[in-house]
Amino acid sequence: MNYVDVINGRTYPVSVPRWRSDDGNGVDLEPVAGLRRGQIDTAVRSLWRYAAAIAVPREAAVTLGEGWTPLLPRRWHGQEVLCKLEYVMPTGSFKDRGMTTMVSYLKQHGIDHVLEDSSGNAGASLATYAAAAGMRCRIFVPASASYPKIAQMAAHGADVVTVTGTRQQVAEAALREAEQVFYASHNRQPYFLEGTKTLAYELWEQLGFRAPDNVIVPLGYGANVLGCERGFDELRRSGEIERMPRIFGVQAANVSPLAQAFAGGLADYAEITPLPTLAEGIASQRPTRGRAILSAVRASGGSILAVSEQEIVDALRALAAMGLYVEPTCASAAAALTKLVEQGTIAQRETTVLVLTGSGLKASEAIGKALGVSSRPLAQ
Repeated sequence: MNYVDVINGRTYPVSVPRWRSDDGNGVDLEPVAGLRRGQIDTAVRSLWRYAAAIAVPREAAVTLGEGWTPLLPRRWHGQEVLCKLEYVMPTGSFKDRGMTTMVSYLKQHGIDHVLEDSSGNAGASLATYAAAAGMRCRIFVPASASYPKIAQMAAHGADVVTVTGTRQQVAEAALREAEQVFYASHNRQPYFLEGTKTLAYELWEQLGFRAPDNVIVPLGYGANVLGCERGFDELRRSGEIERMPRIFGVQAANVSPLAQAFAGGLADYAEITPLPTLAEGIASQRPTRGRAILSAVRASGGSILAVSEQEIVDALRALAAMGLYVEPTCASAAAALTKLVEQGTIAQRETTVLVLTGSGLKASEAIGKALGVSSRPLAQ
């Protein structure tokens, strides 16, 4: 297997870790055929049950038991849906899927000090897995990031650097630092997608070895969109499924470069002026893999939607009322599901998966303010 320059097709051996080509372009891994159902190691209760399809040797795995998350049936505006509880992970977010494979690969190849930029969850996940791997870690985060996420990073020994400004400015600050420390960006390192693609494998297995009709995911830098594309495509290549599901990516209207690009027929993200949003995890102004994300969604027959702050709050409240305490970021996907059901885009007979990516425990202060929750003293 090789790295492949996404622009000119030049290849590089994966024996030398990299996050970009010599020309400064992004890199992907060469496409491969996925596993067959008989190759699943059913004795393993984590995403490493699909080790036969992961481009990292299992013996090199830095794992905390991530993956194999619940798939919970619920009704949403009269529509039967399946909620994939990705927040039931070691660090409380889906980022653990990609982090176990990326950190395992980097450790295997001698990287012992890593740099990341994050709105919170990826940084918390990298800090955790770096600690488990015995690696040093530096993480750049927005000064406005949720304190519980910053505390989680620091507790694992990460050097946490706060940056005043937008999420894009945080990424730019990290890029400047990347000349000194290996840039383990989950948004640029394709071995991260080796982990997120296992979401597709899990859904396939949990649904009785078939693909769902629709998958709805929050969309910032696109790790779940591209992971689903890669995973389901591998299953198609192996002959286990005949068709890909429709992929629906969801952005907050206040920071929606990909939703605007999709609506406008653009090949890459639209230039926008970001506004504040509760959905901090998807507040990505210039997603590095914009072209690939737009291409993947269009090829699947899905779409990219934008939802308002009020729609996010309404969905957050509705999810909590059914026992699902999630971050505002993933409530955005539920808000989009409301639109898709009301528009008739998703039919009753279809199998629809709503991916819930982050625990509400990481954003309780923001959730409390958004929902106006309070307690009352015991009457005397």
